[in-house]
Amino acid sequence: MKNNILKTALVFVLALTVASFTSISDKTVNVKESQITWKGYKVTGQHEGTISLKEGSLTFSDSKLTGGHFVMDMTSITVTDLEGEYKGKLEKHLKSDDFFGVEKHSTASFKITKADGKNGKYKVTGDLTIKGITNTHTFDMTVNDNSATAALKIDRTKFNIEYRSNSFFENLKDKAIYDEFDLNVNLKF
Repeated sequence: MKNNILKTALVFVLALTVASFTSISDKTVNVKESQITWKGYKVTGQHEGTISLKEGSLTFSDSKLTGGHFVMDMTSITVTDLEGEYKGKLEKHLKSDDFFGVEKHSTASFKITKADGKNGKYKVTGDLTIKGITNTHTFDMTVNDNSATAALKIDRTKFNIEYRSNSFFENLKDKAIYDEFDLNVNLKF
């Protein structure tokens, strides 16, 4: 019995020692200074714009990225390559059920489930949720000082966004919109 108590005490002391040398911290993302830009492609060209980040944080253990969670405000989606009437029409259409359905799905989110790498270069895997549908996504992320950047290609059809997709509709010709769109993320924390 005395031997079991000593073993338990030793395990406890070791656990405390390891914990004291492991620094785990959550860094809150500065949503005002961070930026998310998007670019969508169609047969006859492209459009681009921004989406505001509502909240976010990155988790580090001994300065190594280990996790994070982000929420995007889909009601904030804007178009930056058009002006006037056409800008307003496209923004309204992107917010409609044909695309992101922001009336029912005002946010999209990403939760990091795995981060492998070192020296600020990571392969990040996580759960991306758009329109209430979650898919696993993997991409490269670079972390330097108090910023992190990533470039993602998202297949919109995996989130039930099928409007003018050649994958679902025939004979669209020059009216087709490509399935993948880009998200470029620049986080400040």
